[in-house]
Amino acid sequence: MSETTTTLKTLQYRMDGPEDAPVLILGPSLGTTWHMWDRQVPELTRQWRVLRFDLPGHGGAPAHPATSVPELAERLLATLDGLGVQRFGYAGCSIGAAIGAELALRRPDRIASLAVVAASPRFGTADEFRQRGVIVRANGLDPVARTAPERWFTPVFAAAQPAIVEWAVQMVRTTDPGCYIASCEALAAFDIRAELARIAVPTLVLVGAEDQVTGPAEARTLVAGIPDARLALVPGASHLAPVEQPAAVTDLLAHHFSTAWYNPSDTATGLTVMPERMPAPSLSAMVGPVAEIAPAEQPEAVTSGRPDPYEAGLRIRRQVLGDAHVDRALDTDAFDGDFQELITRYAWGEVWSREGLDRRTRSAVTLTAMVAGGHLEELAFHTRAALRNGLTPAEIKEVLIQTAVYCGVPAANAAFRVARAVIQEETTPGA
Repeated sequence: MSETTTTLKTLQYRMDGPEDAPVLILGPSLGTTWHMWDRQVPELTRQWRVLRFDLPGHGGAPAHPATSVPELAERLLATLDGLGVQRFGYAGCSIGAAIGAELALRRPDRIASLAVVAASPRFGTADEFRQRGVIVRANGLDPVARTAPERWFTPVFAAAQPAIVEWAVQMVRTTDPGCYIASCEALAAFDIRAELARIAVPTLVLVGAEDQVTGPAEARTLVAGIPDARLALVPGASHLAPVEQPAAVTDLLAHHFSTAWYNPSDTATGLTVMPERMPAPSLSAMVGPVAEIAPAEQPEAVTSGRPDPYEAGLRIRRQVLGDAHVDRALDTDAFDGDFQELITRYAWGEVWSREGLDRRTRSAVTLTAMVAGGHLEELAFHTRAALRNGLTPAEIKEVLIQTAVYCGVPAANAAFRVARAVIQEETTPGA
């Protein structure tokens, strides 16, 4: 039997399989829907009650953006709480894998066994995902959708399966842009490299041998860091291995979850063997298209009762301007090191961190100030920052038009030349 449910407060999900079976959750990749797991369901439901879910704004799910992996994990837990599900196995692909790792770190009492597909302790760089968000905000999802098959499938598979390629493109095109951008923000902020040793559940790290997004190198980093982890390399597969090599992935998942199921009440080994409900059938056709981290120390006070804003400022500076820009700025000698520290602590830690204005508004104010002061070099990187903070090219244009009235036409004219070049560079796919 199957059950499909949508709720505005949690996550859109679908359940298949025997109601009395242990629960196994399958988490999707960015830009996909629960249908990416269609080929696995017939076999897995022989032993498990399979729950698949959609990310916000994906697959017709309510468009309530979530900008962090912990928030997505909390929404999933709220969904499970509503269903009365306490313990479960979990397999996820890409951002779905990040959600599984987050659950294993924060709620080890809930997760019995883990499989991560196309995963990484850190997905590329924050700049890469925020740049993708800029492109989607400026151009919509079509450029990302058209290039998705290049990231997801091997060339041989894409050439042989045009219907599946088109299905993949349509999945991305029908995603809510705001929710897609929010998921990019979630991946930009995700980084558990220092926490891998705290994942205490049996873990399968599964990766396509030809994955160019999160490939074997990232998988080996996970295996090296997670105490009870093993690696499964799938030949002839890229990023969406469950779609490209469904039989191999299904067999690996079935074996892992039927042999490694963590039981915290078993203090001897912590492992129990899942019973086989019945022999696994052949697959049907595709249905549809390092040490524990100690609490952070309190920063030194610069004045009585006030924490040092430097760390908060550095975090915000990186989020707004990008890691590459900040790394260049901080790669200094003793002459201007104190000046960079001053900027980080007071401009970013004291002012940009205030709650009175959101970052979009602060970017608009900053652009105006750069035009008024004739600071064209800083106008360039603050134009990039404005795009990352959510201003569209049309909104930046309006800001600059208004500066012509209050700052002078020549100043605005120079600003338009700088901003036009930056916007063209930042919003052109593949530039």
